[in-house]
Amino acid sequence: MNQALKKRSLEVLWNPCSQMQDYENNIPLIPIKKAKGVWLHDFEGNKYLDAVSSWWVNIFGHCNNDISNKIKEQLDNLEHVILAGFTHEPIVKLSEELIKITPKNLDKCFYADNGSSAIEVALKMSYHYWLNIGKPNKNKFITFSNSYHGETLGALAISDVDLYKKTYRPLLMEVITAPSPDLFFKPYDQSVEEYCEIKISELEEILEKNHKQVSAIIIEPLVQCAGGMRMHDPYFLKLLRKACDKYQVHLIADEIAVGFGRTGTLFACEQANISPDFMCLSKGLTGGYLPLSVCLTSNNIYNAFYDEYKNLTAFLHSHSYTGNPLACAAALATIDIFNNKNIIEENQIKSKLLSESIKDLYDHKNVIDIRQKGMILAIELGEDKVSKTPFDWKKRYGIKIYNYALTKNVLMRPLGNIIYFMPPYIINEEEIKLLGNTAIEAIHACI
Repeated sequence: MNQALKKRSLEVLWNPCSQMQDYENNIPLIPIKKAKGVWLHDFEGNKYLDAVSSWWVNIFGHCNNDISNKIKEQLDNLEHVILAGFTHEPIVKLSEELIKITPKNLDKCFYADNGSSAIEVALKMSYHYWLNIGKPNKNKFITFSNSYHGETLGALAISDVDLYKKTYRPLLMEVITAPSPDLFFKPYDQSVEEYCEIKISELEEILEKNHKQVSAIIIEPLVQCAGGMRMHDPYFLKLLRKACDKYQVHLIADEIAVGFGRTGTLFACEQANISPDFMCLSKGLTGGYLPLSVCLTSNNIYNAFYDEYKNLTAFLHSHSYTGNPLACAAALATIDIFNNKNIIEENQIKSKLLSESIKDLYDHKNVIDIRQKGMILAIELGEDKVSKTPFDWKKRYGIKIYNYALTKNVLMRPLGNIIYFMPPYIINEEEIKLLGNTAIEAIHACI
């Protein structure tokens, strides 16, 4: 059945983020029949530990009974309704819950159906705010080097990973790119605080010249995920919030991948004790069940749009499936799990187990960096540990390790030559050991 379904799939399906020719020789295309917990099962009795949470969305395991039951209950009452001119209880309750658990001064929720779309909402809403208060020239955005915010044109424009962006550059708006606070590049003889202060000084030089034209700065708090799981310190976020206030530009926190417990707190911004002007959430929001995203913002932003219709200041942005009740039911069930179980505390224990599971790699000559924030752990591979020289991307060591891990029943999808763990939170100690041992074996076998 595996081979038959693979053949049918290749005849009709164009897979995302793939060179389709790879599936003929280099990478196996695996049909999945069912999933439960951290395990994916194919049609021939093989199973695979989902170490990447199916693209970072599945935080409480596949076919989680609590989430499934809430969706089934909602399905018999209301599957979908237009949100313009109507509302419904699941979306009202979800909005109330999100406002409770996110940083202060995030008072209103605007929904879309995927992460990139939430970013588009934040960009448009930020610019439109300045337009409505009489500052139309604030139409530029500042992003950070190596950042990633999505694949739609606005989100891609404010990203800085050439692999995704280079081809489409002629289609994209111009943005200002500031140096990343990525600790990978911190000199050994410099403290984290000193490094963050240097990076914020570089940003302030840009702001000094451009703040009258800048609408917002966007950042992935603590971890640049698609940029190779590169990480920065919460202290930088504190300084960034102060800089945004000083120069009167908005701060957009893209917590699409890092939100909902991934970095060790419910939201990454908590570790710096800051509130952004916009917070974008998706992925873990529904526990990996259904597409849903939200852009939260303040009453101050909202009030700039609250006006008589004749003044044409309304935010006329919409998606057909905005606020889908089934997705809202999944999100409410996800939040209930956080509210009723000690997920964050349990994750702190599991994050230590993740770290311990790969301790034998610290001395490997081709492991140039190991970094971790909560339930995200990354192992960066390269030619030389001291100079941190990367491997030639054409050698594709990451794919070799991916294929090896599959033979050991682990799905460990790499980011180039970066192997990372981002598993569902329900992973147990035995499964963590399997994950670590597989990474160690794969690196030794393939490099």
